[in-house]
Amino acid sequence: MHSAPPRLVDLYAAQVATGIRPGTLRVWLHRGKLTHHGHDRAGRTLIDLSELEALTASKAA
Repeated sequence: MHSAPPRLVDLYAAQVATGIRPGTLRVWLHRGKLTHHGHDRAGRTLIDLSELEALTASKAA
């Protein structure tokens, strides 16, 4: 079984997609709730949007 490739986005694109503020996402990264996937060419932090959506779905349940 293959997992889907990560959908890497910066924290600001993640905010547009989910409504969660970048500061909150940084805290979640620091606490290990999200996986850090490096930086883009502009130096912005990248996260997996699928992982974030799964995390928020589990918090809502």
